[in-house]
Amino acid sequence: MTNSTHPPVGYVKKETLWFVALVALAFGFLAGIVFSVYKAGPLSAPVAQQAAAPQQQQTQAQMPDVQAILAMEKDVLTNPGNYQAWTQLGNYYFDSNNFAKAIEAYNKSLAINPNDPDVLTDLGVMYRSSANPNEAIAAFDRALAINPDHATARFNRGIVQLYDLKDRDGAIKTWEELVKLHPDAKAPNGQLVSEIITNVKTQK
Repeated sequence: MTNSTHPPVGYVKKETLWFVALVALAFGFLAGIVFSVYKAGPLSAPVAQQAAAPQQQQTQAQMPDVQAILAMEKDVLTNPGNYQAWTQLGNYYFDSNNFAKAIEAYNKSLAINPNDPDVLTDLGVMYRSSANPNEAIAAFDRALAINPDHATARFNRGIVQLYDLKDRDGAIKTWEELVKLHPDAKAPNGQLVSEIITNVKTQK
């Protein structure tokens, strides 16, 4: 599930991150460019209304049908210890814009397998979509504690800091750390993160 349409507060999930095409997660307006927060995943087309679907799954995401969701709900009831099934169910809810249920499913997955930075990144996206930016930051921080090189989590963290927490300096610091790791990192629209930093710094 890589390119599914999400609500205006968009997030980027972490799927397959390209260093030159960083997956974004949040919705914001910066220097005339609209960013959406995405699930952990590869960057793809221009982002205005798109967000990458869960990193753990398909590359071309489609809205899951009701039968697929019902089948997965039955699966987790039958096999409650299957963290992959909980993750997939969370992904289905993510793409169905069912934030509360996605959060519940991802947390069930993490209760079994707590060290998956992709699931944590997607969880952060859902928290932001649910207007819980502090919980989103906490999820991204957990992902980064496990994998400091997780570019999607780091980029999304900056988005939440800038647009939700109004922490301009914090967002700049987060993105500068990203650029130190990946100098050529780019947002979904192709703009270098280093250029975004410059734009933010020059805004009044």
